[in-house]
Amino acid sequence: MSLRLATFNVENLLTRFDFTGYRNQLRQDRVIKLFEVNTEGVYQQLEQARVIASTDDTRQMTALAIADADADILCLQEIDSMAALQAFEYGYLYRMVGNGYRQKYLVEGNDSRGIDVAVLMREETRDGQKIELKDIKSHAMVTYRDFDLFDEEIGKTNRLDDKIFKRDCLELDLRVGGAPLTLYVVHFKSMGNPRDGLDGRQSTLPIRRAEARAVRRIIENRFGAGHTAKKNFVICGDMNDYQERVDVIGRRGTGYRFEHQDEAESALDVFSQDGFAENVVRRRAPLDRWTLYHARGPEEQWLCQLDYLWLSPTLAATNARRIPEIIRHGQPYRTIFPPGQEVERYPRTGWDRPKASDHCPVVMTLDLL
Repeated sequence: MSLRLATFNVENLLTRFDFTGYRNQLRQDRVIKLFEVNTEGVYQQLEQARVIASTDDTRQMTALAIADADADILCLQEIDSMAALQAFEYGYLYRMVGNGYRQKYLVEGNDSRGIDVAVLMREETRDGQKIELKDIKSHAMVTYRDFDLFDEEIGKTNRLDDKIFKRDCLELDLRVGGAPLTLYVVHFKSMGNPRDGLDGRQSTLPIRRAEARAVRRIIENRFGAGHTAKKNFVICGDMNDYQERVDVIGRRGTGYRFEHQDEAESALDVFSQDGFAENVVRRRAPLDRWTLYHARGPEEQWLCQLDYLWLSPTLAATNARRIPEIIRHGQPYRTIFPPGQEVERYPRTGWDRPKASDHCPVVMTLDLL
């Protein structure tokens, strides 16, 4: 009996307009900066028109990427609300896949922008096995004090009674064809601005490390420390960190070369150390594990994996021959692909936008015992 499981950061599936750019230039869209806008009312009208004009193409591509993943269970990040999820499923996803994802779950988390993690599930797998939710639990309220994870590094930006998860760790206890499966859906702290001489990734690393430790603690509390290896669990989501990357060196006119490098430390070492879980995307070739293209001009560009399916040891062993897929057809044309990885983009894809998302879906077929 098999199940297709996917994770996808759909990038700001919102039902709200963000007008804060009128007063905060850092939040103002680049196209608005081309025009002289003298009043807040005019700014709001222009921003509404811009968002509405671009959203239809974007969400068609998002739906195409989800359809190509063809997952039975889909773990999503950056969802505004259940209303946004339902509107997207009815208006876009239904046109691609039909009435497939009848089970929808979202719990409001801690994100200051109001973006949450969510899960879409079919009622049955493609081979007819029933998918049942037995329990769902949010861990959004867990604090550093609760798990004794407060330290000097965390104290530079957080307080003892602050919540650990910047969004949530959503736990779903499932039965798939009678077989147990527990999902932990997360969206870790994003890489922020440089601070104290550290780049954005390093300055926020302690927060993500605490989130990873908290996820591991939740799993060990659930199954018992020392007994997790024999359980069927998957940690899914956008973890905003990487243990390796592919540097993209060069320019359009001169061509590119690609250099793989390992990172000295990562928040995700919490999962990989001592074999607690396996990042199955590492079963792919080193240059072919990326789910996001990062660029700040030709001097800073790389490919990296931010989106993960971490499998428990028993689940990884059961699926030792399985290789996860990465759906990259929704990437914009500015994304630089290593040789042999090029794909046909979706219709109306732009140089930078519209696109399905800045992230790529990761999907894997799993056998459950």
